[in-house]
Amino acid sequence: MAKRDDRLASIKLTTVDDLFSTEESRADEQREKVMEIPLSEISDFHGHPFKVKADEAMLEMADSVKQYGVLVPGLVRLKADGGYEMVAGHRRKKASELAGRETMPCIVRELDDDQAIIIMVDSNLQRENISPSEKAFAYKMKLEAMNRQGQRTDLTSRQVVGKLESADIIGREVGESGRQIQRYIRLTELTPSILEMVDNKQIAFNPAVEISYLAEEEQQALYETMQSEDCTPSLAQAQRMKKLSQDGRLNVDVIFSILTEEKPNQKEKIAIQRERIDRFFPREFTQKQKEDLIVQLLENWYKKRQREQER
Repeated sequence: MAKRDDRLASIKLTTVDDLFSTEESRADEQREKVMEIPLSEISDFHGHPFKVKADEAMLEMADSVKQYGVLVPGLVRLKADGGYEMVAGHRRKKASELAGRETMPCIVRELDDDQAIIIMVDSNLQRENISPSEKAFAYKMKLEAMNRQGQRTDLTSRQVVGKLESADIIGREVGESGRQIQRYIRLTELTPSILEMVDNKQIAFNPAVEISYLAEEEQQALYETMQSEDCTPSLAQAQRMKKLSQDGRLNVDVIFSILTEEKPNQKEKIAIQRERIDRFFPREFTQKQKEDLIVQLLENWYKKRQREQER
């Protein structure tokens, strides 16, 4: 009798809800849903490498959000200490703040750190005008996440992926070679001041990669020399400094002598401080428009001077 009672107790009866629920409704319960989440409860992704600027494009996005709302939900994950961490949608969050909104539509997804990093990087690499430093730190984060995951590269059972193989995967996704991805990652070894020069196109990409092999104090000496002498190294000069650094023979005097060499294609330039002339131009003028106008004014002045001399 006792055995019969135990057997009956172990039988799980189907509830009325289970009996009348459809497969579609059960699938709907598993489906991710969009929630309106207060902006105050969403923090930025830890180590987010992409800059969110309040530029003209952002102001246009804020106007769109103010008029139509956020049309594409962001992606967040729950934080262990409460609240949410933004995975994809940092620009939409900033636009919502500028538009005066208090909430933002988001999908909440359960993600581990590496999954979140890969989604965060991939969602931002679709943007236009990504700076070299943003690419550098984004590629580095994704590469490290992929190596921790041991992602598969084929349909075999081999799961461990080396750094170059992972870089090749990233490269195929963004239209670059794996070697170029690794060269971008080298930029993360630059000091912030030199990396900023790379972003501002004051130093070309290839010399910057070579400079990244210099020790921090050597990079600081290089930066100070570049500022004082108003010059930057060519690729050949950067390669020489890298070799001298590896040999332990690079110092301030050597850096100065290399940078002040006359380059084969060097032409004398006239440098004018921007603050001396910017006030004369409309704010929307590009550098080329300013140069063209200066040349035009000089030509007019020269012609006038010629006419005066002919009188």
